[in-house]
Amino acid sequence: MSKSIHPIPGSAADRVEQALQFLEGRWKLVILFRLFGGNVQRFSELERSIPAISQKMLIQQLRQMESDGIVHRIVHHQVPPKVEYCLTDWGQALCPALDALLGWAEARPNPESGTAEAVEGS
Repeated sequence: MSKSIHPIPGSAADRVEQALQFLEGRWKLVILFRLFGGNVQRFSELERSIPAISQKMLIQQLRQMESDGIVHRIVHHQVPPKVEYCLTDWGQALCPALDALLGWAEARPNPESGTAEAVEGS
């Protein structure tokens, strides 16, 4: 029996769910945007740039992203300790996909304008 070259709808949904798990978490996308473009930031810089996140949550999110291969952690052995974060090549490759997602969100029709989409959705 030969394998189908067309994805089964359920398997495509499974792959989407699996891909989204890498970005799951309230702060991961915010962290990604802070590190896009080759930005290397110290932990304290990230913490200051995202004032609403707790230190504990920032640590958790960065550790998950590091274990997923999205973020690279650079430890400088000095006193005081210095830890920097940057995106891996794979993490940086998310940039075009997230730019497309932002474009999609910005193109959302205004539900108050009385467009056909808004009327049909009621």
